[in-house]
Amino acid sequence: MLKNDLLLRVARGEKVERTPVWLMRQAGRILPEYREVRAKMGGFKELVENPEFACEVSIQPVDHLGVDAAIIFSDILVIPQAMGLPYQMIEKQGPWFENTIQSAADIERMVVAEADGVRYTIDAIAMTKKELDGRVPLIGFAGAPWTIFSYMIEGSGSKTFSKAKKFLYTEPVLAHKLLEKITLSTINYLKGQIEAGANIVQVFDSWAGILSAEQYKEFALPYIARICDAINDVPVTVFAKGAYFVRKELGELNCETIGVDWNMDITESRSLIGSTKTLQGNMDPCLLYSEDEVIVAKTKEMLQAFGPNRHIANLGHGIYPDIDPKKVKLFVDTVKEFRPSDF
Repeated sequence: MLKNDLLLRVARGEKVERTPVWLMRQAGRILPEYREVRAKMGGFKELVENPEFACEVSIQPVDHLGVDAAIIFSDILVIPQAMGLPYQMIEKQGPWFENTIQSAADIERMVVAEADGVRYTIDAIAMTKKELDGRVPLIGFAGAPWTIFSYMIEGSGSKTFSKAKKFLYTEPVLAHKLLEKITLSTINYLKGQIEAGANIVQVFDSWAGILSAEQYKEFALPYIARICDAINDVPVTVFAKGAYFVRKELGELNCETIGVDWNMDITESRSLIGSTKTLQGNMDPCLLYSEDEVIVAKTKEMLQAFGPNRHIANLGHGIYPDIDPKKVKLFVDTVKEFRPSDF
């Protein structure tokens, strides 16, 4: 039994006594407690693959920031690794794949991953759920197929993902074959997370905004739709960063919550997405560099714009690592102190 189920109730469209709040990348580098654990492990990937320590850092934001949900500490790139494409996480550079997908033969070699292929994250979820002891819900997550595809083709992070986009234009049939395998792997993985105890899951399409509307509707949206259709046991959130051009279509997905980034106007987004979905977001993370009074004022403005119903307060993307945790807690506390009577 959850002591604080605000997040789940809002996702389902129920009225709540206040707006729930959590933050993307909350389990991470802003907290000194995280940095202490990370130092023991030697690196990000090593931490992801250690269930005990992943559990510890997942719970830290609940203890130190007072957020209304924990999100499991993991990485979206565990899926390509489970499919047969291992990666490294290079300090201060990001992910790097020694091998990339370049041909039909490469795609054939990729397996459809089962949840057991990411056993360490499944075990971390079970541990975290037990340690939380019903204090707040636990969020599971995975990368959206297009975003995972982009790394598997590109081999690293990129400003343009031009190799991945080139593949869509030059090898569309093969692109769909790889996206199919990623989608099936992701469904298996999310179902495993739910079985282990995740109360809600989020699909991150981090690189949605680099595609055209036409490409997104062909190579991204249908696969997200299949994931949403396959998950029935818990609420699903879809966050497609930069995908302002398909907000109406996102609102038609079989999910409960749509994340909006800080470039998406709140009123326009509600109009396009509709009233039957919960919206999540969408404060600019850079606001948290501001003076305290600015953070408080802008946070209240955001809450007023979303209104009293079907809103989960969050940032429009992840927290930046050099932001003062005190500023983050001020944002969280401002949301938690805001009441329906303030609207």
